[in-house]
Amino acid sequence: MPPSTQKRHRIPLPVWLAALLVSLSAKAPAQTITEYSIPTKSSFPFSVTPGPDGALWFTETRGNKIGRITTAGAITEYPIPTPHSMPIWIVAGPDGALWFTEKSGNKIGRVTTLGSFTEFPLPTPGSDPWDIVSGPGGALWFTEHGGNLVVGSIATDGTLSEYPVPIGPWDLGVGPDGAIWYTEWFYNEVARMTTAGVVTNQYAVPTPDSNPNVIITGPDQLLWFTEYAGDKIASLTTAGVITEYPVPTAKSEPGNITVGPDGALWFTEHAGNRIGRSTLAGSITEYLVPTPASAPMVVEPGPDGALWFTEYYGDKIGRITTPPTN
Repeated sequence: MPPSTQKRHRIPLPVWLAALLVSLSAKAPAQTITEYSIPTKSSFPFSVTPGPDGALWFTETRGNKIGRITTAGAITEYPIPTPHSMPIWIVAGPDGALWFTEKSGNKIGRVTTLGSFTEFPLPTPGSDPWDIVSGPGGALWFTEHGGNLVVGSIATDGTLSEYPVPIGPWDLGVGPDGAIWYTEWFYNEVARMTTAGVVTNQYAVPTPDSNPNVIITGPDQLLWFTEYAGDKIASLTTAGVITEYPVPTAKSEPGNITVGPDGALWFTEHAGNRIGRSTLAGSITEYLVPTPASAPMVVEPGPDGALWFTEYYGDKIGRITTPPTN
């Protein structure tokens, strides 16, 4: 039953203003997050990447599988031949296949879009391969976390090369200068290495003990990286000038960072349970993931104009729309 006119006049002004704000906010464009449950329980999805077939491909660290999800949310899983291999990062290679690291399997894996696997053992036992990117010269480049101060590369024919570096590499990316840039998590530095394996520069991160994490090249031709313990994202020129931007949520543990279809930088907040978006000027907006404590791990753009991300503890693949452009 509608309230009487008399009662409407008695609504306190602060309440009326609050109701108006709610009404206006409901009409404002909002980011939509959709989540898709992975069939394998406790699979711990880590990395996701767009594939050459118009789908997204992801790793299941405990499920020991490579997953494929269409933009409509249909999931297919492919078991990795090596048991307990612990797949971590995955990337589309220049040969039309997907390449991934097997941390416990001590191998670099390759899977076709039809689910056919090839595995390449690393020369050094206990290498613990971690990050992998598609880099210069048509090779895949990767880091080793097993105490080996090594950055490796593998050609699409399986030819492996390893390059000793001064300090342990963490994650790596290809810089705007064509060089390999990698973070030094435990030493709070970012390093530059030529494709011949020569480390030319090491730059200290201004925030102490920041744990520099994932590094990429932005649309502004700057390098961008996350600071896991520093709760910041940062830009870096090829001359070594670092600018830092604090993430609004404290102790959020920013992880992966990528360039979105909208030209902004998008990143995950493991502990903050959020997906963050930063303009190139460092203005940050955050979006809460619906599943509590899901630990969003890696976010990457999909072929549908949205961002797709893994929920490590949530056992889900998430999708978030990009804001409308003016």
